Amino acid sequence: MNKLSAAALFAALAATGCVSDESRERRAAREANPAPCPNIVVLNEASRFIEFEGDQTLENVAYSGEVLDVTSTCRYFEDEPIDAGLTIDLAFGKGAKGVEGKKTFTYFVAVTRKNSEVIAKSEFPITVNFGDRPVETARVDIDKIIIPRADETISGINFEIIIGFSVTPQQAIFNRSGKSLKFPNLK
Repeated sequence: MNKLSAAALFAALAATGCVSDESRERRAAREANPAPCPNIVVLNEASRFIEFEGDQTLENVAYSGEVLDVTSTCRYFEDEPIDAGLTIDLAFGKGAKGVEGKKTFTYFVAVTRKNSEVIAKSEFPITVNFGDRPVETARVDIDKIIIPRADETISGINFEIIIGFSVTPQQAIFNRSGKSLKFPNLK
């Protein structure tokens, strides 16, 4: 699939905080006429973002992020494309080595055929202002993910929507290792 058609497939609008009337109407329509939705996967190796300054210890954490929860809605009928939406709950932390009061994190949303190749992927920046607080949370609404179907026999269960942070190879290795850091301020 070329870049142009992938961009047309994945028309996503991400915003924190406010949701337009059109977004509310789309979500209400999906909830009123649900169909089997694509499976939602938070990619384990990208489910959290931890930036260290030095050794991988709690004392050396500069910034962190974690995917807390994802909910989805979708709707389709006959041979129409799948019209899906997501709400992603995220938590962010500023550790002892975090110098700046604001940090931009990047997360991604990808659409795949089930257990197969990526059809489309988009990355989204989110800037977090910590102020005096070491932990902030955010809710992100992605209102429009359009997934074409070959015909009416292809349902949402034939696709997956994958979510995660854009991490470095070292961060992915840390996440895969199963090491855990406990953040006492996250409620």
